[in-house]
Amino acid sequence: MKCRLLFTWMIGFSLLFTFPTAVLGVEKLDRGLVALEREDGSVFLSWRLLESDPKDVAFLISRGSPGGGLTVLNISDIPYLKGKQYQLTNRVYKTAEKDTGGKIHVYGLYKFSESSAKERTRISAERVGEVTIGLTGRAKSYISIPLKGDYDFQKVGIGDLDGDGSYEFVIKQPNFNTDPYQRPGYWKRSPTTYKLEAYRLDGTMMWRYDMGWAIEAGIWYSPWIVYDVDGDGKAEVYCKAGVGDPREEAGHVKTGPEYLVKIDGETGKVVAKTEWLSRDGFPSYNYYCRNFLTVAYLDGKTPSLIMQRGTYNLIKTQALDKDFKRIWYWESPQEKAKYRGQGSHGLITADVDQDGRDELVIGAAVLDDNGKGLWTLEMGHPDVCYVADIDPTKPGLEVFYGFETRQKTDGICVVDARTGRKLWAHKKPTRHIHAQGMVGDILAEFDGMEVYSGERDYKERWLYSAKGHLIKFREKGALSPRPVWWDADPQKEVVLSGAVRDWGGKAIQPIQGRVIAVVDCLGDHREEVITSLKGELRIYTSTIPASDRRVCLMQDHQYRLGVVAQTMGYYYPAQLGK
Repeated sequence: MKCRLLFTWMIGFSLLFTFPTAVLGVEKLDRGLVALEREDGSVFLSWRLLESDPKDVAFLISRGSPGGGLTVLNISDIPYLKGKQYQLTNRVYKTAEKDTGGKIHVYGLYKFSESSAKERTRISAERVGEVTIGLTGRAKSYISIPLKGDYDFQKVGIGDLDGDGSYEFVIKQPNFNTDPYQRPGYWKRSPTTYKLEAYRLDGTMMWRYDMGWAIEAGIWYSPWIVYDVDGDGKAEVYCKAGVGDPREEAGHVKTGPEYLVKIDGETGKVVAKTEWLSRDGFPSYNYYCRNFLTVAYLDGKTPSLIMQRGTYNLIKTQALDKDFKRIWYWESPQEKAKYRGQGSHGLITADVDQDGRDELVIGAAVLDDNGKGLWTLEMGHPDVCYVADIDPTKPGLEVFYGFETRQKTDGICVVDARTGRKLWAHKKPTRHIHAQGMVGDILAEFDGMEVYSGERDYKERWLYSAKGHLIKFREKGALSPRPVWWDADPQKEVVLSGAVRDWGGKAIQPIQGRVIAVVDCLGDHREEVITSLKGELRIYTSTIPASDRRVCLMQDHQYRLGVVAQTMGYYYPAQLGK
């Protein structure tokens, strides 16, 4: 009773605070509280730590019983909680198997001092979230969102569409893809049109938008993103669009107007449009059908939309503000050095020169925030391209490359992101480094991040340390294993062969469905694995207690914009910028 009364006093003494944040473009997120049953009958609770939280924030769990009473489960020290368990953002509720129902509440507690002669200490409590326990007796490691049809999907975009602090999930379906390359087995006639569908976490379908026959069913024809560009606290959806059905008899779309449209995130209605980059100047259909779209903070303060057309030949890039007004326009022939054909299969937003403004890594070349070339390797098109703090012993960021173009040497390399200077390189010939490769700290015995890539039509694979040391390994086959923070140690695990596992180790968590994304969209700082099954979106999340806490990864600027870019082009897992 004493603890119960004290807790009531603390809540009653609660003050409302607005904690300032210094994070660029940070979203107003809720705590993403998630509760999942474990095999031993307990319930695993996990929630977000936010950038705005005070450093001394602690967390308390309580339970509301069916009769309306409130029981404090884990309070220990008075007047303030002490001990590492109160600092973590996950907890195992071990008495859940005896629970008959009711709600579990998580409170964040903040200690502060009054300015008075006695310097009295007060405690403020804010309810982080609540969840109803409905025990089934079966362990479950994922949340399921049923789709409105027996189809799977190709991409997923994540954003707060209605401004309530909780993420919604926008999918592009069906899972069909055709490539503009005019060679048998690549381009195929589109059997249907792409549809964008928005779902809440509880399975509510918010809307459906049909991209229409003017957009062929391939990733290069249909770039789209989810992000709050206009700054109203609600994410919008932006995508390439056309008019009517301009298909030729064979099914190609080579004519007709092209637009960038803005879709209201709550209703799915088109609210604005502007012209897309023109087809003019490109030598053929294969080259002008490759389109990209992303977001960058070019002035270090506000988000801008970035449109791009072209990869292997001419490249056109344009920056727009929230009202679709042009900020700058760039074409590869404007540069004296070779920028033509340096495009990758995606765009990466990163502050490579550490000036507080975003640059664009378009592939083997970088555009400065002012729309002018910063540097180019002049090595052609890379399939593998990541920007991250690969080597923590060196200042700034690095870029990891694997080139599709044949190289006598340096086809795999790590370069300084500020200058493009090569830090180390693979010194044997390469023919076609393919797919997305991998970058991540997966091995504790090597400092920094490991990088991985392989040949498309050959069985050669390479794993290097951050310093360029070639590492022997046993993993075979996959060209694009997905690194993921999953268990309690600092290293990442990988999603490989139908499971989350340590590199070279046994399965930790079986995964069903096609892996669509790895992203920190729920719970604590570990990442979730989003998969697609027929008629279902699954979000796998760890139920392993963490031994530390970190701010939600989506509040890291580069990581968040990396997630934005994942709905166009190849899928490249997002990387932290700090």
